Amino acid sequence: MFEAFRDLDPVAQALVATCGTWAATAAGAGAVFLFREIRRRVLDGMLGFAAGVMIAASVWSLLIPAIEMVEAAGGRGWMPAALGLLAGAAFLAAIDKVLPHLHLGFPPESAEGVKTRWQRSVLLVLAITMHNFPEGLAVGVAFGAAAASGGPGLGAAVALTIGMALQNVPEGAAVSVPLRREGMSRSRAFFYGQASGAVEPVAGLLGALAVLSMQAILPFALAFAAGAMLFVVVEELIPESQVGNHTDIATAGTMIGFAVMMVLDVALS
Repeated sequence: MFEAFRDLDPVAQALVATCGTWAATAAGAGAVFLFREIRRRVLDGMLGFAAGVMIAASVWSLLIPAIEMVEAAGGRGWMPAALGLLAGAAFLAAIDKVLPHLHLGFPPESAEGVKTRWQRSVLLVLAITMHNFPEGLAVGVAFGAAAASGGPGLGAAVALTIGMALQNVPEGAAVSVPLRREGMSRSRAFFYGQASGAVEPVAGLLGALAVLSMQAILPFALAFAAGAMLFVVVEELIPESQVGNHTDIATAGTMIGFAVMMVLDVALS
């Protein structure tokens, strides 16, 4: 099966991979058929784990390869890496200011973005959707990079995909189960939970196509994806994991998530 996957066009690889990460979100959302609620300490640990995976992926799978590519060509590796990192963070910051969304554990009046009368459920889904966009973008860029000369290999892109899929499972549950607790039917809560991951294939295709059509921007694109993910971690995931006052569990989850993603990247690259 892996041989058949390896023979695919990089854009097709990105699409298959991000459909897989979307499926992981749906699998997590399926927890709503088993549980009516998730203990806050468990949720904090899951959010911490997701943050750790994204931090490690940003460093090991994106920033370091971006720096190494430029240095191998005789350039200053830190320059496109720093510019891309800041540009990615600025891009997500702009979306954060505009897109209406509500973070887990916060009251409706704490909704961010443009003011709207949308339901709480929609705002919660949009918050997780904003998490998932840079993840899909990173996977797409990684597969585009794997096809480029001197870029990180296919193993690195697969490792990143596995890491994103692992942390998408708790994210899917973090949407669907709270919605069920608020009185929504299981099937509808599941629909909203999995829908939060639907943006990943779209972002993955955009990332792969951008890199393949303009390979000169590859180091910048890798760093851009890293900056977008780090913004989500600092702005969303870590603060959300601290709301329940289980800081030790959230921190432990972050460390475990970082270690898991680091091992995946080093072992498969």
